[in-house]
Amino acid sequence: MSARPNIVVMKFGGTSVEDAVAMHRTAAIVAGRRERGLQPVVVVSAMARVTDQLIAAAAAAGRDDREEALRISAKLRGRHLETAADLVHAVRLVDVLSLLHHDFDALDDLLRGIAAVGELTDRTNDLVVSFGERMSSRMVAEAFIEKGLNGIYVDARTCIITDSHYGKAAPLEAAIEQRLLANVLPLIEAGHTPVMGGFIGSNDKGITTTLGRGGSDYTAALVGGGLHAGAIEIWTDVNGIMTTDPRICPDALRVKAISFEEAAELAYFGAKVLHPATILPAVQKSIPVWVLNSRNASNEGTKITAIAPPCSSPFKSIAAKKKLTIIDIVASRMLMAHGFLKAVFDVFDKYHCAIDMVSTSEVSISVTVDSNEQLPAICDELSKIADVKYEGRKALVCLVGEDIRGHNGIAGRVFSAISHVNVRMISQGASEINMSFMIDEEDVEEAIRSLHKAFFTDPDKTVFDVEALETQTVNA
Repeated sequence: MSARPNIVVMKFGGTSVEDAVAMHRTAAIVAGRRERGLQPVVVVSAMARVTDQLIAAAAAAGRDDREEALRISAKLRGRHLETAADLVHAVRLVDVLSLLHHDFDALDDLLRGIAAVGELTDRTNDLVVSFGERMSSRMVAEAFIEKGLNGIYVDARTCIITDSHYGKAAPLEAAIEQRLLANVLPLIEAGHTPVMGGFIGSNDKGITTTLGRGGSDYTAALVGGGLHAGAIEIWTDVNGIMTTDPRICPDALRVKAISFEEAAELAYFGAKVLHPATILPAVQKSIPVWVLNSRNASNEGTKITAIAPPCSSPFKSIAAKKKLTIIDIVASRMLMAHGFLKAVFDVFDKYHCAIDMVSTSEVSISVTVDSNEQLPAICDELSKIADVKYEGRKALVCLVGEDIRGHNGIAGRVFSAISHVNVRMISQGASEINMSFMIDEEDVEEAIRSLHKAFFTDPDKTVFDVEALETQTVNA
């Protein structure tokens, strides 16, 4: 199917729709795209912090604390009604408030039902948290109408079709494309600006599902892929992908361009700008993804494409992932025995525990996993086939760049830069675009500052926004 280069899918996160001021700012950004002759499709998250509060309300109802659950809902109702009153003029306001009251009445009935049953299932939890995106997308559509953008609300559950793995449903991309072409494309062709909630979908029986935390980015990519859009824009509250966390290194630089593969590595290993799965549908259809700042819309952001431009620097960015645990598995007589590794990894599979890094020696295997309450059970099962010990409060530091393979002695430079930090495990990814190591959590900031100083003192101006740092230095 041919591409539709004029369609741009724009995803706005929670801080970009957190109140009426932010929604008006979002409307102005969308208006700018329409003025350029583009046809926007907008995907929005719930208003900032709403999903967390809905999760808390569901949990309260699940433990039979109906009063607390309804108190949280009432607080959310007040916030949404107040925002709507600031967005919409009197003529339409009555209808908008009526729709919001209807949604909150349904939410309250649901919370009462959970409390009465005394059990919160994953399926019911998905339905509770879906209200955040359903209401924010309805309000943003109204804001667009007020701004003359011909906004129209689309219930994402009519388009984003998934399996029934509640809490982290897998999208069914062929069905999604079919629904988008039937339900959304005609609206675009009629001159509307469709607005839908991210993160939520439904299975083939129409039961509400969610794509997991951070899934609004994934929704945008699925919509972009299904519509064969010309671009996908992820609007956040930062200027794009940075060389590292600016809170750790104030001299962190914006990365102008990066490859899909590099961005995926950074997302998985701790960069907060993108959800790890976001870019997969875009990769499949070679749709460029832009990471942009809704509070600084004039900034060029970061462009993610299949092939990144050449870069004289070996690394594009440094990310860190905390709250990890190292598990050491020692079985000197069985390590090389047929089936032993399978038996070890079968234990992690049983508990749905993902492994970040693996290191082996003649007599041991070391793996790193997210710290969670299942670790004692995992280690108990592993102890039946080997000697096991584990250490928590570890962190993984990952340096990503497609040019690692082209620089001799790069490992020596990395570990010379952090020679004062105790390194527990080392790995160079099979993709040859990342180099990772494990250290104590308390050493993360020092390690990142040392690495950033070693590798970004003379950055490639074609890839990194050096001008912004120079301007910042002059103004200081």
